[in-house]
Amino acid sequence: MQNTLLLVDGSSYLYRAFHAMPDLRNPQGEPTGAIYGMINMLRRLRSDYPAAYMACVFDAKGKTFRDDLYPEYKAQRAAMPDDLRLQIEPIHEAVKAMGWPILMVEGVEADDVIGTLAVEATARGLNTIVSTGDKDLAQLVNPHVTLINTMSNEKLDEAGVLTKFGVPPERIIDYLTLIGDTVDNVPGVTKCGPKTAVKWLAEYDSLDGVIANADKIKGVVGDNLRAALDWLPQGRVLITVKTDCDLSAHHISIDESLVAKEESKEAMLAFYKRYGFKTWLRELSGDATAGATPLSSIAKATAGSGNTPAQAGLFNDDGAIPATVISNYETVLTEAQLDAWIARINAASLTAVDTETTSLEPMTAQLVGISLCCEAGHACYIPVAHQYADAPAQLSRASVLEKLRPWLEDDSKAKVGQNLKYDTHIFANHGVALRGIVHDTLLESYVFESHKSHNMDSLALRHLGKKTISFEDVCGKGAAQICFDQVELQRATDYAAEDADITLQLHLAMWPEIETDASLQRVYHDIELPTSVVLQKIERNGVLINKDLLNAQSNEIGKRLLELEQNAYELAEQPFNLNSPKQLGEIFFGKLGLPVVKKTPSGAPSTDEEVLQKLAEDYPLPKVLLEYRGLAKLKSTYTDKLPKMVNAQTGRVHTNYAQAVAVTGRLASNDPNLQNIPVRTAEGRRIREAFVAAPEHVIISADYSQIELRIMAHISGDASLLKAFADGEDVHKATAAEIFGVALDDVTSEQRRYAKVINFGLIYGMSAFGLASNLGIERAAAQSYIDKYFQRYPGVAQYMADTRTKAKAHGYVETVFGRRLWLAEINSPNGPRRQGAERAAINAPMQGTAADLIKLAMIAVQNWLENDHLQSKMIMQVHDELVLEVPESELELVRKKLPELMANVAQLHVPLLAEVGIGKNWEEAH
Repeated sequence: MQNTLLLVDGSSYLYRAFHAMPDLRNPQGEPTGAIYGMINMLRRLRSDYPAAYMACVFDAKGKTFRDDLYPEYKAQRAAMPDDLRLQIEPIHEAVKAMGWPILMVEGVEADDVIGTLAVEATARGLNTIVSTGDKDLAQLVNPHVTLINTMSNEKLDEAGVLTKFGVPPERIIDYLTLIGDTVDNVPGVTKCGPKTAVKWLAEYDSLDGVIANADKIKGVVGDNLRAALDWLPQGRVLITVKTDCDLSAHHISIDESLVAKEESKEAMLAFYKRYGFKTWLRELSGDATAGATPLSSIAKATAGSGNTPAQAGLFNDDGAIPATVISNYETVLTEAQLDAWIARINAASLTAVDTETTSLEPMTAQLVGISLCCEAGHACYIPVAHQYADAPAQLSRASVLEKLRPWLEDDSKAKVGQNLKYDTHIFANHGVALRGIVHDTLLESYVFESHKSHNMDSLALRHLGKKTISFEDVCGKGAAQICFDQVELQRATDYAAEDADITLQLHLAMWPEIETDASLQRVYHDIELPTSVVLQKIERNGVLINKDLLNAQSNEIGKRLLELEQNAYELAEQPFNLNSPKQLGEIFFGKLGLPVVKKTPSGAPSTDEEVLQKLAEDYPLPKVLLEYRGLAKLKSTYTDKLPKMVNAQTGRVHTNYAQAVAVTGRLASNDPNLQNIPVRTAEGRRIREAFVAAPEHVIISADYSQIELRIMAHISGDASLLKAFADGEDVHKATAAEIFGVALDDVTSEQRRYAKVINFGLIYGMSAFGLASNLGIERAAAQSYIDKYFQRYPGVAQYMADTRTKAKAHGYVETVFGRRLWLAEINSPNGPRRQGAERAAINAPMQGTAADLIKLAMIAVQNWLENDHLQSKMIMQVHDELVLEVPESELELVRKKLPELMANVAQLHVPLLAEVGIGKNWEEAH
């Protein structure tokens, strides 16, 4: 692209990169987020838009001509954050080393330099691409000038400007003058928004036309326009990008100073090393171990730094800790090869095992092949069901499994895998019980760095510096994707054997860090690994549902939806699409004149759930729509879907529990999600009625009572809370008595409700504003309740303060059992992000400890059921609740033993209490 000039609005991207990136830091603790964002953007730009001429333009220090014209120009802008200021010089250094000319011209802004160069380039027959996030520069667009926004992938040519703003590029100045620019503190016409400005310009052609016809414009906005007439000419001057700057005085010439240069490899190597960008360092140096940091040094190096390992720069910028291993993979096609590998794995101290299958559905997927590895770099793939045309002869699946069965089912043969819960299902589908699971790299990663991605491709890149073959690489994507049994054997071996090899290498990299930390080892060995085994059994058990009852409910809901739809038409006085935000907005805020509660990012009045809830307090149509949406979701998600998900072989629904998702340790149920069935509506509770016990069985539900409040009492050590639980008091009633200053027996139901909201709200970091909104009271009253709460429970207030301090110092908080809950934004310069992390820091230890407790309970209950050879079985786990299907003959035993086991899995400073319910269905037992 020899005829192209590429210009970057560096000043715009500085701030955008700073606020968009997390609080990244190098090993010296220096901030690097904006540096990373800028370098990444410039690398991408140069790759996507190769140009003969280019420059990165920054604002120069000091005032510009606009400050002289209007002293209040940009007066409201806050001072540059210190963490961004520290990154300016390094950014300039990196930009120069990457071959980008840097331009800074005193007295004018970066926009003016860009505008001047764009005009000059056009005059010389060059095309100009301007990379910016600043809407002001849309005024420069013409057939030879295009804007791109690298962060949002937006591209604006003439048609794009018209689509986005509603006016062509030559009217952008007029448009911006009317609406004003709050960022630069340039006033427009009061209450003249984008729609009004577009309307006026369409009617009167230009700003001058609008000014000339100001007397014709009615209403308050017309009065505002007339009041601004004296200001608008000056506003237009401030908005207009200067395109005739004298750049020759600064020795700036397209031919000479803007010629694209080669990147200085030496300078960039030094820069990447200095600021801890290890992936880029490896990439540029060609050394797979460049910048590597031993895992064993991470805990020591990050102690007390206030940063997570990733923030401290000890991982690569993408988190990787590289290693180099030469691979030797074998395709097993003969009995002799198989026997040799069986001898090898029987002699090994640890073997990685992995399966390739026909699908990801664990209860129905069939085995296509098995991969094994007991020495890094040496692995095999045993294909058993590849069936493409001309596929080589393979050992039969039945014979391979029978030969491997003694090893697979031997508890003493140690095995490691990546998410072995899935592989256990696959072997079970073929009558083989996988035993001897001593390690799982998915769970090792989850325990070691819960806040990161745990899939194998990410782990390999992060810890081994290796880009693995992806599933899409061998099977394709989308509609063209093939089943693994259609993959050519050599390609299948490359992929599958690599999986086993990488799994073993990942274990060798991560396990030493867990092994040497008593808390992490406890969470991994005593909680996560055995939980995975229990979850596989719960998933396999499945839950029986009454399809006829769900179908009947679906029909009833369908009839009710039709009634609500007709009711909505009557209230709106017209038919409309109840699921269309656009039509809804037109009816709400146009036809019916309902108040606008909030707006969407694009400026349109919002009709989301929060808005409907607010409007439903005073208007009938939003109330009808809320009921409609709730019922429609129930129908599509549960009453219609669940009967179709019944397994044909078992007659049951089998969910999948994702173990390594939530940083707090909570499980996530999916396909179907059994944890989000609503219980606050009659229709939601009726769905639970369809979860039934088998004949001569009952459903037992055991739920921890007020578990997070009990954990708060334990962690905070607050004397009043501890006493309330020790005495077996109603803690919400006790809190109400403390806050309202009344005797325990005099607490009203309304006071108890307030106290319950306060108790749970403060656990989740609720502010006075949030409490006021929740209770429907004044903010001052809400603040008064919070103040009284902390006066009565000073231990809670101290816990919250101490937790914030510790989180900032270490970058994480811990559960009672030592699970680390990383908080990447706890030291962020971005206020809302930092405050969100502080709220999470307070709640996470409680939610995380509750998750640990229910997992320990699951393990204890499963061990009891198996050791005592009972027929009862766990069929669901829902947050703090365990659901069992119990033969009537075992009912009394389980009713008594289950809450005892759950209450005694840990000894806290307050007693744990599990409440039991019994019924023929889940709702009846709940």
